[in-house]
Amino acid sequence: MSLLRVLGRPMLASMFLTGGLNSVRDPKEVAPVAEPVVQPVTERVSALPDRTEQVVRLNGAVQVVAGLMLATGRMPRPAALAIAATLVPTTLAGHRFWETEDPSERAEQRVHFFKNMSMLGGLLIAADDTGARPSVVWRGSHAARGLRRDAGLVRRSVRATTGPAAAAGRVRAKLPV
Repeated sequence: MSLLRVLGRPMLASMFLTGGLNSVRDPKEVAPVAEPVVQPVTERVSALPDRTEQVVRLNGAVQVVAGLMLATGRMPRPAALAIAATLVPTTLAGHRFWETEDPSERAEQRVHFFKNMSMLGGLLIAADDTGARPSVVWRGSHAARGLRRDAGLVRRSVRATTGPAAAAGRVRAKLPV
């Protein structure tokens, strides 16, 4: 594993570990801000808890667990995707700069919104990072190409041997027994 991955993954995960721990420990602090985003989602997704504090705590727990996985390099691609999935509602709930009237507050929220968008981009890159190994898709297509090549070789080999075998069978059939 490269030094950039060893250093970069924990650095990327650090924000989600701290933010997730805060949400798990004290969801009441975040719940009022999250309410406008959580309520429409919980009405459509029955698997989610009804109370906003519970959804905030669940979101924080996912960030902590996936952040630890990303930081330690254990299944970093699914971990990065899980964090990315939690970051979208977090950003939409916490940094609604378009609703803020105060210009300085609006500017601050805009900075945080685009900071989160930058982290989302980093998470998507991390989710796509194969660690210099070929991806599953590449390995599958490469294996399929190899199977097609092998099948062609078998087909040519069969054609090359069936002609002489058939000729030998015709000659043998003409011989007296």
